[in-house]
Amino acid sequence: MQHAVQCKGVTKSFGLGERRAIALRGIALEVPRGQMLMLVGPSGCGKTTLISVIAGTLRHDEGECIVLGENLKEMTMNRQVEWRGVNIGFVFQQFNLIPQLTAAENVAVPLMILGEMPRVAIARGAEMLERVGLSNKADSLPAELSGGQQQRVAVARALIHRPSLIVCDEPTSALDAQTGRMVMGILREMVHQEGTTLLIVTHDARIFSYADAIVRMNDGIVEGMVTEQELENYEH
Repeated sequence: MQHAVQCKGVTKSFGLGERRAIALRGIALEVPRGQMLMLVGPSGCGKTTLISVIAGTLRHDEGECIVLGENLKEMTMNRQVEWRGVNIGFVFQQFNLIPQLTAAENVAVPLMILGEMPRVAIARGAEMLERVGLSNKADSLPAELSGGQQQRVAVARALIHRPSLIVCDEPTSALDAQTGRMVMGILREMVHQEGTTLLIVTHDARIFSYADAIVRMNDGIVEGMVTEQELENYEH
């Protein structure tokens, strides 16, 4: 089986001396291509640090992290930026939209970073908004959109350049149940149609049923897979 992510003995700490905090303690994780995997566990256990390492926005200290066939530790910083722009999509809890840009322009940003002409990129952004049910909001600014609409814009932005891996940090925790299901349905569709791999950090038990697998983290390590029985009684 091909893997989108293979982590072996990955460590990460912050600070020095007495202020040194260990975030990851020898992580071992494999994520098959085309799978939606969720990381669960208590706040501060290293989930966000781990997906930041996998996405190439944070360098790990020791161990091996192979993502989409690339050893991240062997990349230069410039190469990592280029690789990330092509291969990785991001969805965050706080949306991170640019307030001065319309919805279509926000969605088009990844394409423009990759060198697409703005006019073409924005037209494709509008098409992607139609896919997430926001065809009538292409010219709206983020402040004119509801939270759920802003998150769908953020999802469209993450998908527009057809990345091989999408990392999501609490994508539904700020949304009502109906909007959360809509967002997860869109992401689930990408897994089925495009073979995209999704890695999702979440405390939101409402979306567990969308996962192909759920991995439990605690105190900087991967403890193992979450069983169906554990899911029924999971405390988040």
